[in-house]
Amino acid sequence: MDAPKQKLVVALDVETADQAIELVSQLRDWVGMFKVGMQLFTAAGPQIVRRIIDGGGAVFLDLKYHDIPNTVSAAGVEATRLGVTMFNLHALGGSEMMRRTADAVASVAEGEGLSRPLILAVTILTSADATTLAEVGLQEAPAAEVTKLAGLAEASGMDGVVASSEEVQLIRGAVNRRDFVVVTPGVRPVGAASHDQKRVMTPAEAFRAGADYVVIGRPIIAAPDPIKAAREIVEGFITQDVK
Repeated sequence: MDAPKQKLVVALDVETADQAIELVSQLRDWVGMFKVGMQLFTAAGPQIVRRIIDGGGAVFLDLKYHDIPNTVSAAGVEATRLGVTMFNLHALGGSEMMRRTADAVASVAEGEGLSRPLILAVTILTSADATTLAEVGLQEAPAAEVTKLAGLAEASGMDGVVASSEEVQLIRGAVNRRDFVVVTPGVRPVGAASHDQKRVMTPAEAFRAGADYVVIGRPIIAAPDPIKAAREIVEGFITQDVK
């Protein structure tokens, strides 16, 4: 990442394609990437991804694939053909699902002359705490589960993980690859509401912990002035001398 803005991913968690494109138009100069998640993708389909990319924006496709290996690997191939910069799947899908997706994506990218997107494994959602995990039969604390899943993701050919900023340093200690990417959602500027996120940090804290990218949604897209909100966050990266 060369410019501070490349560290910032804005979550386009809006209802319509027109809302999304308006935000992209407003924020393009202050944002490195735009996240298209389940809400927008369900409302607007693959075409919204194409529109953002055709307009010069980079896309993190956040659909958290979790299914049988054949289904997920096929979805990964189509994400590659869409031209996304990153997409994700659930580490809890297991090593075969991750390995087959990595292999399929590499094969189609090479065979069709496409850019290979980064494939990220979702560890434990930032809305989850120990009680949430216990409800689904996971008895270890979130930090322990995240560390275990990050190691599995690395061994299965993933380029990185999506994890809470609170676990970034643990992940760095658990993986061997120096270029292993850590993307942290649930990041909130000072004074912003946490909403349904339970494990959060500020952007500067996340980067000091070792995150590569931060994903921020409502504090920017719901702000009275989204451009000002994004600019202040990026300028904060510079002020904090975040590398």
